[in-house]
Amino acid sequence: MKSKFCQILIVLITLTCSANAQTFKNEFGFRSDNDSYLAQGSDMYYTNGLFIHFRHATNQEKLKESLEKKIYEITAGQKIYNPRSGYSPEPSRQDRPFAGYLYAGAALSWYGKKESVFKMGVELGTTGPNSLAEGGQELLHNTIGFYELAGWEYQIKGEATVNLSAQYTKLIGRSVGKTTDLSFEGYVNAGTIFNAAGAGVLFRTGRINQLFNSGATNSVIGNKGSTSAYMPRELFFYAKPQLNYIIYDGTVQGSLFNDDSPITFGIQPIVFEQKLGLNYSSPSFTFDFGMYLRTKEVRSKAPGHQWGAITMYYRFD
Repeated sequence: MKSKFCQILIVLITLTCSANAQTFKNEFGFRSDNDSYLAQGSDMYYTNGLFIHFRHATNQEKLKESLEKKIYEITAGQKIYNPRSGYSPEPSRQDRPFAGYLYAGAALSWYGKKESVFKMGVELGTTGPNSLAEGGQELLHNTIGFYELAGWEYQIKGEATVNLSAQYTKLIGRSVGKTTDLSFEGYVNAGTIFNAAGAGVLFRTGRINQLFNSGATNSVIGNKGSTSAYMPRELFFYAKPQLNYIIYDGTVQGSLFNDDSPITFGIQPIVFEQKLGLNYSSPSFTFDFGMYLRTKEVRSKAPGHQWGAITMYYRFD
């Protein structure tokens, strides 16, 4: 395993030293979350997520002087949750509700010349059977040959949802050699499915670009920009510790407006999350592998949880 990882690193480092820089204005790709990516043999809590993204950079010559980029984004995604095991036919064995969340969303990000990023978004979605979570998990288990599922009849009841989000990122400082930097990140979510706020820092080290030209902030695309990236290709390790204050989580507590779900739990209001990962971004492609380590979220016997995320984006005109 270590030798294969070293081979991948060598290939990526080689790629960073070749090819000319070119900027594309569109980006399409996906992210896949699953706890099995960490090879722990687990299949619990936040067990699977799949997200599809499309982004478009507007004409940078028409932006006001303080802005470097403005990027529109549309996305669709599904999140699947279950107890410690997807085979939990008895309510007494369930330490987290079976739940699904299916949504479509749109967002707009403003990238400042002084390396700040402000993003606002909206999501429209649904929980319960209409989220297609039970069918999605059954398809995954049947395809891969996992165990039989049981207990989805106790899932969170269905309800239409709307959620708003805002996120702010600001560069704190960067080393003289432009190989290491530190940024502040904060966010707020408000709506009928997730209500939370959090703050943390993003640490990067390696071959890095400005926050408005980086895979770390989904800003490699551009459209008639005037500021060149530090280097044509990025390859960096990152760490993002973050403290979260959770006000409401509909996948744990059920509906915000009624209490008709068969099994619900209270939430832990303070949750700490650490994300560690490796990012490679060329002018036309991004690959990112991240590990999420999250402390206890549910007021039950359920402990904290970890999962992995694989992200790939392709850029084009």
